[in-house]
Amino acid sequence: MFTQSFRKLAKVAPRYLPILTWSKSYNRDIFSSDMMAALIVTIMLIPQSLAYALLAGLPAQMGIYASMLPIILYAIFGTSGTLAVGPVAVISLMTAAAIGKIADPGSAEFVVAALTLAFLSGALLMILGILRLGFLANFLSHPVISGFITASGILIATSQLKHILGVTAKGHNLPALLASLAQNIQYTNLYTAALGIGALMLLFWARSGLKPLLCRCGMPSGAADIAAKTGPVAAVIGTILLAWSLDLGTKGVALVGEVPQGLPPLTLPSFSTALWRDLIGSAVIISVIGFVESISVAQTLAAKKRQRIDPDQELIGLGAANMGAAFTGGFPVTGGFSRSVVNYDAGARTPAAGAYTALGLALAALFLTPFIAFLPKATLAATIIVAVLSLVDFSILKKTWQYSKADFSAVFTTLLVTLLFGVEWGVIAGVVISLLIHLHNSSRPHIAIVGQVPHTQHYRNILRHKVITQETILSLRVDESLYFANARFLEDVISREVAERPSIKHLVLLCAAVNHIDMSALESLEAINERLRDMKVKLHLSEVKGPVMDRLTGTDFIEQLTGKIFLSHHQAINELSGQPDSTIQTP
Repeated sequence: MFTQSFRKLAKVAPRYLPILTWSKSYNRDIFSSDMMAALIVTIMLIPQSLAYALLAGLPAQMGIYASMLPIILYAIFGTSGTLAVGPVAVISLMTAAAIGKIADPGSAEFVVAALTLAFLSGALLMILGILRLGFLANFLSHPVISGFITASGILIATSQLKHILGVTAKGHNLPALLASLAQNIQYTNLYTAALGIGALMLLFWARSGLKPLLCRCGMPSGAADIAAKTGPVAAVIGTILLAWSLDLGTKGVALVGEVPQGLPPLTLPSFSTALWRDLIGSAVIISVIGFVESISVAQTLAAKKRQRIDPDQELIGLGAANMGAAFTGGFPVTGGFSRSVVNYDAGARTPAAGAYTALGLALAALFLTPFIAFLPKATLAATIIVAVLSLVDFSILKKTWQYSKADFSAVFTTLLVTLLFGVEWGVIAGVVISLLIHLHNSSRPHIAIVGQVPHTQHYRNILRHKVITQETILSLRVDESLYFANARFLEDVISREVAERPSIKHLVLLCAAVNHIDMSALESLEAINERLRDMKVKLHLSEVKGPVMDRLTGTDFIEQLTGKIFLSHHQAINELSGQPDSTIQTP
């Protein structure tokens, strides 16, 4: 009995613990590749983690804390060998917006709210993963995500201008941020502005000009690309030395200040029902956006190595990472695009690279934090601005306008609502408009009158092809599943087309594209059948899919159907027109 249970557990365990699968083939060569990738990502992640904590309005060390245990937990439960989990720009902005409504930045309540948000997000993700509900993220279409990320990039960059200029500014939408900046721009600190603008120029140059320079100096292209992406480290070291040597803190330049030295503390999120009620909506949005961003990056990188990503297990991996952040002084995390690409380019082969990155960050927290005290906040703001401006993509507006006006309206609405009302309203608007567009399109499905392509058994739209039609037979192809929203539309189309053709004796519905018929649609088919019976027209179906036929079998509709159900549309036309099955009609 015990042996049987153990065998079942051993069989199921790899499904929920992918580490049990990839660790079996782990060897010295893979270890070497993972360690090299971890070293490079660690160097990149130190300034990024500090910057994203600043963006979320949290103490700088929380960015480092959020990049340790979460990465290790993802390595155990995640399925991507190259995804680098930690704080990211969009989720950090959403965190600031969510907890900013509950507590004042810098207060103990603000930190507790961040921990609780990470806990709720992690719990939601794990529940979705266990229930295998990863498909829910598909309700956010790619155009909507693009519009949201573009607007978020603009909001994030604008929100960091206060640190570049050394002024105070508040607001969670573009009008409020711009108005606040305009009111306080007269108080710009020249030392801070010089430092911030200088860091911006250095980082922009590092992104576009450093790689060509290194290549001219003889460095291989791949190594030069990775070195260019670690440019923020040079900006951090340079501005720390400037702030220390010139004592810029006494000249009004805002510094990160003392950062606690040591490993992440054990923390507890709040279990207050009132706080949960205030945060649950934001937790849902952050969970969905974080998962969509993470799974997109993971699948893109996995495709390059012909590996498979399990979306439901990814939910569990990200859920565990967020739960880990909640109990070790962090805030909501997800898979980041830039560092995941660096991780991939640096040669990471398994999730162990993430665990080694966490070890590197732990060493940094133990030995490097005293130097961070002199780091200007303007440098971190410059790091954020350069990172997020790469997310801004206005070309999606042109692409969607040319391809689909409906998709354009989704992108434009999401972008506009996000800028004017904030990130949470932007996501809600995007989801709502995506669903409305889907309902509108599917409620008016494409229904074509089809005829036979000469010398073939194929049937195509009479408006697009030169085809053969029968005077007494009307063939309609329905290019959508039938459900409550489009059932009445089908009734109207059939009534109109039959009324315009008095000679029709047979109506054949070509159902090759119909994947589902719900109860409302079934009742509509019954009504169509009765109306056609009164008009002396028989209703037939052709090419009905197996699962659809299974549901129809045994219903009153099948028993009362005036016509037949044909395996192929060609067979239906041949039989109803009185021609032998082997006949291929000619003009």
